[in-house]
Amino acid sequence: MSTDNPGIDPLDGLRAPQDPACDVFLTGTVFLDIVFTGLDSAPVRGTESWARGMGSSPGGVANMATALARLGLHTSLAAAFGDDHYGEYCWDALEQGEGIDLSMSHTVRGWHSPVTVSMAYEGERTMVSHGHEAPPPATRANRTFPHCPPRARAAVASLAPGRSEPWVATAARHGARIFADVGWDETGRWDLDALPDLEHCQAFLPNAEEAMRYTRTDCPRAAARALAERVPLAVVTLGAEGAYAVDAAIGVTAEVPAIEVEALDPTGAGDVFVAGFVTGTLAGWPLADRLAFAGLTAALSVQEFGGSLSAPGWAEIAAWWQRVRTCDGQDPAALQRYAFLEDLLPAAARPWPLRRAVPTIGFRSPA
Repeated sequence: MSTDNPGIDPLDGLRAPQDPACDVFLTGTVFLDIVFTGLDSAPVRGTESWARGMGSSPGGVANMATALARLGLHTSLAAAFGDDHYGEYCWDALEQGEGIDLSMSHTVRGWHSPVTVSMAYEGERTMVSHGHEAPPPATRANRTFPHCPPRARAAVASLAPGRSEPWVATAARHGARIFADVGWDETGRWDLDALPDLEHCQAFLPNAEEAMRYTRTDCPRAAARALAERVPLAVVTLGAEGAYAVDAAIGVTAEVPAIEVEALDPTGAGDVFVAGFVTGTLAGWPLADRLAFAGLTAALSVQEFGGSLSAPGWAEIAAWWQRVRTCDGQDPAALQRYAFLEDLLPAAARPWPLRRAVPTIGFRSPA
C-alpha cells in the first residue's frame, strides 16, 4: 500500500444515503506478477541475463482494482484465487493491504494461481504468462459469480471480439456507468459490431492503434470522433502525445499532452490511466481535467516497477504537485493545466520522491 495516504475521498460531498456502497465493480483474472527491471536489452537465446531490479505483486485485473482503491474509490473485485501461496498472498495484499472488497471473489481448491513474468527494458516490456482457466464456483454462495454484480456507481469491463459478458448488461441496468477498454484483436477483423457489450458502455478507452484499426482511420483523433458515434464518450490514448477525447453527449472535445517522465516500467500504466479517468468522471470534473489527471497518474506509475504496486495514491500526487511548482523553468501554462488539484490535495505533503512499499513476497518483518 502507499507509504502515506491522506485519506482523500474524491466523491466527498457527492455521496448520499441511498447511493450504492460500491463505487466501482470489476472482474477478471488476478495474476501473480514477477517483474524484472533494469535490463539493458532483451534476453538473448542461450545466455543468462541479470536484472538490476525485481519485484512481485498482484497483477492482471488487480492492477486496476488497486489503482481505483488508492484513489479513494470503494472498489469491489470478483475474481478467482488459487489456494496456493501465491493466491493467499494476492488475496491478502488486495483485501488487507488495499482495502478492496473481495466478497464477490472465491478461492478454488487445487487450482494454482496464474503467473506472469514481465521484463522491462528500453521503455518497453516483454511478458511470459502461464495459467489455466478457473473452474466455476461450486458453492451456493458463489453461484452468481460474477453475473449478478453489486449495485455500483460504475463498472470497468474489458471487451473482446465475439464475447459478451452477461454481468455488463446487468450492471448497466442497475445504473452503473460502464467504462471499457479493449485488447488486441487476434482475429484481425477489427469489427466494432463484434464487441456486443459496447452498446452498454458510457465510455470506451482504446489506445491509438486499436482505435484506428476499429474505425478504419489513419488518425487517432479522427478515430475518436468516429467512436463517439457509437458510445457517448470516446477516449483515445496517444502514448507520449497524451490523450484525446470526444464527449458526444455534450459536444465537447479535449486533448491533453503527456507528462514527460523517465519510464522504469510501463506495466499497468493503461489500467492506472483508466482508473484516473473513472475517478474524475464520477467526481464530475470537466473533460480536460479528467484527461490530465488520468495522464498524471499513469506517468507517476511508470516511474516505479510492478503493476499494482506502482499505482499512485493521493500522497504521491500531492508530493508531485508540491515538487513541480517549486522547480525552476516550469511552463506556467503547463502548471495551470493541473491547478484543479489545489482544491483536492492537502496543504502539506511529504517531500518528493516518496518511498513505495517493497514489491516482493517473503519478508516476515519490515525491511
